[in-house]
Amino acid sequence: LVEFFTGTVWKPLFEPPAFGVVPLVVGTLVITAIASVVALPLGLGSAIYLSEYAPDRVRKLLKPALEVLAGIPTVVYGFFALTFMTPALQAIVPGDDLPSAFNALSAGLIMGVMIIPTVASLSEDAMTAVPNSLRQGAFALGSNQRQVSTMVVVPAALSGIAAAFILG
Repeated sequence: LVEFFTGTVWKPLFEPPAFGVVPLVVGTLVITAIASVVALPLGLGSAIYLSEYAPDRVRKLLKPALEVLAGIPTVVYGFFALTFMTPALQAIVPGDDLPSAFNALSAGLIMGVMIIPTVASLSEDAMTAVPNSLRQGAFALGSNQRQVSTMVVVPAALSGIAAAFILG
């Protein structure tokens, strides 16, 4: 049990087998951090645009398209990361220190793209639920659209936005 929780090698198919869980936990945390850096700002920005700036016609087109993106299987994203993102990263990196086929950066970037629709859709729903009277009050006090969006609507919908971040 101690070797399992403190071991730094995961080789269950080799002889002798090693079952250290530390690399799995660290890899999960690194990929989650990269995905969060990608998805949370883009998802929140998309949600702010859809709920506050987009005309009704655009919103009626983009919202279903965004929700369709959430239905793409994760295997497709993984295949895209392996066949497109990793070679693209290898082309960008100068010298002989190329990323391996299985690297945390391409996995994190693609996972970030994968969770953008969830964060954007749920955050947009939370911001749309904010009463119009709060927006109208802020406009009556002389606020512009950006101030209303960032200082009134986002704080009022913060619990829903936090839930979207956690669920993403």
